[in-house]
Amino acid sequence: MPWETVELNDGNHIKTIGYGTWTIGKGDQAVDQIAQALETGYDHIDTAQSYLNQEEVGQAVRESGLKRSDLFITTKFSGRDGLSIPEAIKQSLDKTGFEYVDLYLIHHPRLVGDDVVGAWQQMEELKAKGYARSIGVSNFGIDDLEKLKDAKTKPAVNQILLHPYVWKQQKPLVEYCQANGIVVEAYSSLISPVTRMPGGPVDKPLAKISERTGATYDQILLAWAKAKGAVVVTNSSKKARLLGYLDAGDLLLTDEEIAAVDEGGSQQGVEGYGLFARVLPGVALFSVAFVVSRVLISAGVW
Repeated sequence: MPWETVELNDGNHIKTIGYGTWTIGKGDQAVDQIAQALETGYDHIDTAQSYLNQEEVGQAVRESGLKRSDLFITTKFSGRDGLSIPEAIKQSLDKTGFEYVDLYLIHHPRLVGDDVVGAWQQMEELKAKGYARSIGVSNFGIDDLEKLKDAKTKPAVNQILLHPYVWKQQKPLVEYCQANGIVVEAYSSLISPVTRMPGGPVDKPLAKISERTGATYDQILLAWAKAKGAVVVTNSSKKARLLGYLDAGDLLLTDEEIAAVDEGGSQQGVEGYGLFARVLPGVALFSVAFVVSRVLISAGVW
């Protein structure tokens, strides 16, 4: 299952598939789902201040018996509780019980207003103090990243929405990140094509690829994101799906198949996610994907 590790621009390494805790809630259910992911073989766990389950991540890791050093833990500054970036990372470490996180992200540029440079300098200080091994951003556009082009430490990662129906909009951003040594992390790669808009134009190429490979649509979409050079953050409450996602690391798509999926995604026009991506980037997309995924998980089908 070759979900390899890739080297970040600061010399650290990140596993190319991660388990995201965005939609799993909190409490015992969240601990159980994180524990299941760890048992299944996921050693990259992604959480955030706003997910309200950092404590559950820490508990699941401690109860797993796994060495902290064998895991890659991401959390994010989400602007909650009136805390500054330095205060928020300390709160995150207290909640998880960890001495450091492997990756700390600014969750959205709007959280730091016009002072992106000042906020980033605080991030650099956290890295220098050892609170975070690597630092990065999430939902940053090209204009936001350009403000950091002269920073002492480049963002190691930009975590963004990435699936075929937003590929046309996100392609310039992905290419910018790759040209500047910033690893792209993809979230919600399955939410729209598989769960929100089945029967859309991406289904036709997915069906052909599935016929050739025997892979499921969700496996193909993860392989598509991987082919774009992205680290994938995904989740499911079903162990069988989690195992299938790991198996997707073996799936190789041809250039023609990738192009066909791209073309299908571009045909969505202004419907569904295509509209949200242009009108309310990073706000409506985030909210719609969250609601859909929470409903599916609560129903026990995802």
